[in-house]
Parts: sequence; structure tokens; C-alpha cells
Amino acid sequence: MWGQFGDDHTRPGAPLLPSERKNADGSPRRVGDDALRNGLAEATKLHLPGWTDKLTPHVLRHFCASQLYLNGLDLISIQEVLGHSWIATTMRYVHVQQTRVEDAWVAGQERAAKRLEGLIR
Repeated sequence: MWGQFGDDHTRPGAPLLPSERKNADGSPRRVGDDALRNGLAEATKLHLPGWTDKLTPHVLRHFCASQLYLNGLDLISIQEVLGHSWIATTMRYVHVQQTRVEDAWVAGQERAAKRLEGLIR
């Protein structure tokens, strides 16, 4: 597949989703926003009819950021993946379930208690 879009897909700036259209220098262009939106809309209509007009590329960014975080990727790495300049923007993308917050609180309390075990007599 990559052979259709240029020889060096590892070069910096190579498109993750290349288009059949070319730049002025002959290198492959990136797929445009409209192609992604239209493709997602068609796939949603076909496979997830209940999500029609709700599932957008922006919603997928939020979902992916949340899944990456829930599966252990740190916020700085997610910031890099999403291309955000500010960590506060990334934090708005990550939606954390309340049970995860509660579990983290309990784990923190347990770590603190273990550190204090030998100090209190």
C-alpha cells in the first residue's frame, strides 16, 4: 500500500493517512478533513446507526485520549500524541471515570500509610 504513496513513509512529516493526491514536489498529500469526516459519517451510518450525527473526529479524539489514559499512558505522552501545546488542553480531552479517581485515592492512602508505619509508635 505504501508503495503507492511514496518510498519513505518513515521520513519526518510523512502523512499517517496519505492521499492519492500529490504535493507540488511530488510527495503524497495528507488526507483532507472532509474525506475523514465523510468516511466516518458513512461508516457510522452503516455500522453504528444510533450514533449518526453524534460520532465525529473530535469525539474520537476524546475517546482515544481517555482510552490511552485508562490503559496507562501518561498525560505528557497523550499531549504529544494529540499535538497540544498546553497540558491543560490535554486534561480536558481525558475523561476519567469516577471509580478510577476513587481507586487512585485509596491507593494513595495505602501508600502513605505504609510509609508512616515505622514512624508512629
